[in-house]
Amino acid sequence: HVLAQLDFAASEEDAARRRAALTFVFVGGGYAGVEALGELEDLARDAMENYPDLDPSETRWVLVDAADRILPELPDGLASYAQELLRQRRIEIKLRTRLDSAEGGVISLSDGEAFPAETLVWTAGVKPSPLARESALPVDEQGRLLVDRSLRVEGVDGAWGAGDAAAVPDVTTGGISPPTAQHGLRQGKRVAANIEAVLAGRPLRPFVYANIGGVCSLGRYKGVATVKGLRFKGFLGWFLHRSCHLLAMPTWTRRVKIAMDWTVALLFPRDLAQLGSLGRPREPFEQASGDQPS
Repeated sequence: HVLAQLDFAASEEDAARRRAALTFVFVGGGYAGVEALGELEDLARDAMENYPDLDPSETRWVLVDAADRILPELPDGLASYAQELLRQRRIEIKLRTRLDSAEGGVISLSDGEAFPAETLVWTAGVKPSPLARESALPVDEQGRLLVDRSLRVEGVDGAWGAGDAAAVPDVTTGGISPPTAQHGLRQGKRVAANIEAVLAGRPLRPFVYANIGGVCSLGRYKGVATVKGLRFKGFLGWFLHRSCHLLAMPTWTRRVKIAMDWTVALLFPRDLAQLGSLGRPREPFEQASGDQPS
């Protein structure tokens, strides 16, 4: 999508439409929003070297969040570093600000600002599936299944819950487990093991997992990470981010292939290719000619 917007802007003579095409708005300052924004802005900056009619200063990247800081999952120092690094790249960070509306290609914010933008990315929080509430199972005020420490749905025999759709007790903090992949993957394994234990007549085991930290990429070779209390930023933070995702891949064969591919990529510029038009090969020509598809 980003490359398609650059293509459109490079051939557009109307300044207002060109500016809207080059404006990208992200709502939500957690891991998903910051990583997506950092990576795509980095990609766009590299790609614009192939567009002599475009200048990087024409792009506008905006991050909107209702909180007073980004990356609340990370320590203040790392979050501040990430925020400053993004701002150095001319990324606007609007804190204590909400998205009021996005209609007719116009973004309206709670601080009173309104501007045209063709790209809006929503990463503001996780909402559980409505299936739990609609199934009449016990849920909390957010619609998450109420489960005990063994991941059994409270008061319902034979029903289990895990992941984003369940309010899983976190025995290490006394609260509720966050909706992250770290916890969700391990909850799924614990549910399977406990179901097997029930069928075999063995005692159930509670879900216990201590968060080992967090990692966040801010673009190519840039990131922040905290692992077991140790803090990393810059290239080391980015390397740990890649390493954590690499270890999550199934089978060592796949991990080695991915690691080799990433290692080779370190030695060369970013390889850019737009594949979005493969399913609609006539569309770019119709847009260029002004014809509407029949």
